Amino acid sequence: MSTTPESELDLDLHFLPAWAQKSSEVNPYAKYEGGGDDRRGNRGDRPETRQRRDFGDRRGPRPERAKSGRESAQSGPPGSRPEPNRREGGSAGQFGNARRDDRREPAQSLPEVEVNFIPEEKGVESLARQIKLSGRAYPLFEIAQLVLKKPERYHVQFRVIKKPDGQPAQLLWVCNLDETVWLSEQEAVNHVMGRHFGTFYQTEKIPTDPPKGTYTFVAQCGMSGVILGPPNYHDYQIKLRKLHAERFSRVPFEVYKSRVKIVRDEAVVKQWLEEQSFKTEYNCLNVPEAKKLASREEVELHFRETHLPNIIRQVDSFTVSSPAGRSQLPPSLQALSRWAWEDQRRFPINIVTALSQQFAGHGLQFFKVNKTVTHVAVARPHYLDMIATPVSEGVRRIVEFINATRKCTRRQLFAALAPAPVPATAELGEDQSKPAEPSEPPPEMKAVIGDLHWLIHQGHVIEFANGILETARQPAPRPQKPAPRVAMPKPEGARAEESAAASSATEAAPSIAEAASPVQTVVAEPTPSSETASITAPETTAENSPVRTESPVETVLPNAS
Repeated sequence: MSTTPESELDLDLHFLPAWAQKSSEVNPYAKYEGGGDDRRGNRGDRPETRQRRDFGDRRGPRPERAKSGRESAQSGPPGSRPEPNRREGGSAGQFGNARRDDRREPAQSLPEVEVNFIPEEKGVESLARQIKLSGRAYPLFEIAQLVLKKPERYHVQFRVIKKPDGQPAQLLWVCNLDETVWLSEQEAVNHVMGRHFGTFYQTEKIPTDPPKGTYTFVAQCGMSGVILGPPNYHDYQIKLRKLHAERFSRVPFEVYKSRVKIVRDEAVVKQWLEEQSFKTEYNCLNVPEAKKLASREEVELHFRETHLPNIIRQVDSFTVSSPAGRSQLPPSLQALSRWAWEDQRRFPINIVTALSQQFAGHGLQFFKVNKTVTHVAVARPHYLDMIATPVSEGVRRIVEFINATRKCTRRQLFAALAPAPVPATAELGEDQSKPAEPSEPPPEMKAVIGDLHWLIHQGHVIEFANGILETARQPAPRPQKPAPRVAMPKPEGARAEESAAASSATEAAPSIAEAASPVQTVVAEPTPSSETASITAPETTAENSPVRTESPVETVLPNAS
């Protein structure tokens, strides 16, 4: 029997093939009882099957029973949608998609609280130690899936969500006595009054006079079995509403009232009379002065005034570490944590982020394979340039063998570079049935192991979880940035010509302004063949101009040259 706690993982065991993870003690034919050549097993000939085969289908004619989806939709009220039919392909697909969407999105009644899953620290420390000792690179998301499989391997953290105005969407309250979290102060008070009542108060029964009169029947709660008394008794309504408020507040009062039944059993009536023959008082404990309270309402009021500030506190975040503590959560928080767990099982980005921070604290490195799958290892891939970097002959042989062998493993590497010698007992023909004593590896294998260990911890060789060895790839050359263009200084003659052209353009501007007409004009492109250029105002319509001209206006500009 394994003594390893559930919070610790054996990565070598979990990353084996599926057939290797199964126990060898399991017998797949344990339930096989044998028999003849009857391939149908022990089913025999069912009488109902034989009857149905002899007399046909008795469920009625098929055309009258089956209706198309269109006829079913027309038979309903206008605007109604027919229920999805599992037998029809389209409707079954819609039904399945609807249920899938319900699983992805939480119900509207769930509280607005953020849920995070934090891996257990001792388990992460054990994982980091295994990764360092083995030197292998493991996929980070698969490790997160292994953590989520067992509730002992992670903690559940609840955090308050802030609204845009800074106010919390949902408050959280914690009971200091058992470290349970609640959504309201009243829920926390009810929990203390129900679970830890004896810590603060002591119940004392004092005999009193029994009710006078003859009673032949009493009312009893059909949901809890509590005897409420005769319906005509003076405190019946008070007791009924009190029991509903304390234990069945989620059920409408009228529905709960309909569950009350009248019992005429003499034993039940006698039990109620005995209960009414005593008066209950409550003695306060853990207080400087002794005090007695007459009712539960007074007890709750005394608890709020005396003990509540020290027992119940409001928090912004709280972490439930043990699975037993999660079982004590309110039903709404249990449903919320269950929905968040299902969401993380599909894509565990939440727990992967926490694992990355914890692994980084232990000195581990991260890298991506083919820019998709994130792995964690003792070192990031680092290309070894054996031309520029002097290395030993053993290191060179290991790198060359891994590059030349497809899906190379340690066994193939040792078999090629450091083959194990044949034991002397085999040469002498001695009995091989006795288990051989473990012997020290030869010097050649020690050298290969040492060189491979150095290559792995430097990142030059990566050993993946499936045992395959690969060398770090040579990084692609970075694209060189183009050299910045340097403006050449212009000669003084060119500068003089540019200044003269600018001054002539400035002088020509007033003449163009003087030639401008109040009528809208369009400047034509200058033609290189003519020495003059004309500006002609084309005819415009009332749609694009409020002014209409009958004759074109022609303006002659001086030659720019």
